[in-house]
Amino acid sequence: MTTILPEPQLSKNTLWEMFDYRLARLRQVMAEKNVNLCILANPISLRYAIDFDEYQVFQAHIPTCYLFVPIEGPLVMHGATSNDFHNVDEYCRPRFVSPFDGGLDLGEKTRLFANDVKIFIKKHQLQQAGDSIALERFTPLATQALEALKFDVIDADCLVEQAKVIKSDTEIECIKHSIAVTEYGIKLMQENTRAGMTERQLWSILHQVNVANNGCWMEGHMLSSGPRTNPWLQEATGRVIESGDMIAFDTDLIGPRGYMADISRSWICGGGTGTQAQRDAYQHAFDEVHFNIDIIKPGMQFSELVERAFKRKKIYQHNHYVCVYHGAGLSDEYPKIYYHDDWARDGYDGVVEPNTVLCVESYSGALGGDVGVKLEQMVLVNEAGVEVLSHYPFEDSLIQ
Repeated sequence: MTTILPEPQLSKNTLWEMFDYRLARLRQVMAEKNVNLCILANPISLRYAIDFDEYQVFQAHIPTCYLFVPIEGPLVMHGATSNDFHNVDEYCRPRFVSPFDGGLDLGEKTRLFANDVKIFIKKHQLQQAGDSIALERFTPLATQALEALKFDVIDADCLVEQAKVIKSDTEIECIKHSIAVTEYGIKLMQENTRAGMTERQLWSILHQVNVANNGCWMEGHMLSSGPRTNPWLQEATGRVIESGDMIAFDTDLIGPRGYMADISRSWICGGGTGTQAQRDAYQHAFDEVHFNIDIIKPGMQFSELVERAFKRKKIYQHNHYVCVYHGAGLSDEYPKIYYHDDWARDGYDGVVEPNTVLCVESYSGALGGDVGVKLEQMVLVNEAGVEVLSHYPFEDSLIQ
């Protein structure tokens, strides 16, 4: 039977203060961008704004519910089943603006949706010269309907991502709890790794721990074994794990209270020192992660981090991971800091701010090889530097 880990002792008032902090962060960014109304439908954004936790995966692809967040005034939730979300003042039936709910002709539905927005803005005297409406994750027809009423519409995703970057102390406590749950699941995975089981069977152990501890979902099934560890980004299959196989995984786990634990580890089925290729790849990934943790300082530009980052060996250069660092909170979050090789095409600059959580990544696998190692740590950037948040042990037998 899966153990239920004790949750942080957070009072109702402490949780409400966290919810208030998150809403205030969103409204702060709205004010900076001259946005008078933000309309949210992404389930992670809804969780951030009001701790919405209903049918979140369903909501991610069929946006039945949405929330009006004015710069000042009442929050109105459309379509929720429960009527007790913090800071919500009013509950209404939604306009159904997806094909599942509203049919294949959404023109009239989105016209009525836009008219609801107009009425709300007029009622609460929100319209100011130069102000915009921020909208996320809706059919383009909704944007067109709002623009037909002469509203300036911008993308709400960027506002929410900017708000989420800076974490409160309670958010950090919640993240630490998700990490503790995840590392307990990793421990059970390692203890139960054996030849003859499939990749999916091994991966399911982490799912069970997450669900039993009031976690939410896994973003993928990112576990592979043996020759499937190279190249990376191959999800778990029915492949039978063999003794001596390298097993590599990335948790991508959305845990209790919706907070993410994004940790990667690799080990050998059956233990031991492995082959030279396994030890070399593991050492390279281990060195990269720890080097890149040590260089993080608050106030650094993303581009400076990239320039100073670990210099990967040529044998592993081609198969590098998709980024060196990325943010984490209620999910993978802004920023995503790319490798130097990809910076010219995909990179964007910014500043590493205190109270940001970063994931520090490495995938090491030779081009054309059959061994790959994935390691990843989570850290909190603070005024002094960094605090490492993830503590599951590495494989001493593979570190040379």
